[in-house]
Amino acid sequence: MSTTISSDPFQYIADTYLNWHAILTFVLCIGVSLIIGRILAYFIRKAVNTISATADKSPDLRRVNRLRRVETILVLSIAAIRAGLVLLGIYVWWLLDHPDTQPTALIGASAVVLLILSASLSPMIRDIAAGASMMIEQWYGVGDHIKIEPFADMQGVVERVTLRSTRIRNINGEIIWVNNQNIQGVRLTQKGIRTIALELFVTDLERGRELINEANDRLPIGSLLLVNPLMVREELKVGKNLWHITAIGETAPEREWLIEKAAVDLIKELDETSKNPVISHGPLARHADSDADRRFKRTITNARKNPKPKKRQAVYKTPTQAVKPVQPLAKKAAAKAASSKNTSAKSRTKS
Repeated sequence: MSTTISSDPFQYIADTYLNWHAILTFVLCIGVSLIIGRILAYFIRKAVNTISATADKSPDLRRVNRLRRVETILVLSIAAIRAGLVLLGIYVWWLLDHPDTQPTALIGASAVVLLILSASLSPMIRDIAAGASMMIEQWYGVGDHIKIEPFADMQGVVERVTLRSTRIRNINGEIIWVNNQNIQGVRLTQKGIRTIALELFVTDLERGRELINEANDRLPIGSLLLVNPLMVREELKVGKNLWHITAIGETAPEREWLIEKAAVDLIKELDETSKNPVISHGPLARHADSDADRRFKRTITNARKNPKPKKRQAVYKTPTQAVKPVQPLAKKAAAKAASSKNTSAKSRTKS
């Protein structure tokens, strides 16, 4: 059965797509798609919460990172499933309301709609393209602490990731939404904490240890403050009555000042107010990430290596090969002059 196209295209569109039957069928198909999407999203979020709780309880960092990746993929799948169900609902509506229309007509109409939407929704398409590339390359995942470039103060823990946007929560509790196309770079904090070392030179080793312990007693400890107090990791005698102490502590991101400033000032004050000051130099604060130390140590070690001298290949000659001796230029010139004199003398005697 073929459909008759009216001479007036607007009348044809109104009769075909804007009649009460077509509108009711469209609303019903889209509504069912959205309901199914909400139900699936509910169960996926339940699974995400279970995986998140399992990752928080696991002591293995590799397993935690693996579970975070799975959590990120599930969160991303919610938007993909909802979009796919909406497209499926539109397809079902088309089949129910236009059973006699050929599939090529649906493809052509979809191409026209996509062309119009691509012009009006180009920012959203750029967000989706940027988000897809970042997720494929695994820039970050849910639960990671990141700092977004080029924004100086935009950093926090990733709470939600979609193909269009990223939601993070900073240390002050503020929720920040960022369009994926605006993310030019990401700084990922390893293990979600900052590791900082204090280098201290003292004249009394035991008193140096006491200064670090007294400073720990006066510093606030918590998940958003000083995560792990200062602990002496290395003690080295570098001279007569002079020891080098290295103490390492861990803080939450954006709380580095607890060690870099507060702990340094506190140790200096405790030493100055004591009867016998023991600090010869320091304390000096520096970042002490173990992975960075290992990688840079390897780079510096390889850079200091000298290239091996090339081995010269020996040239072997057979006994039958005659080797003509090499004479200096002065000897060659003298021999040539002597031969010319002999020749001139012979010519004179003949004459």
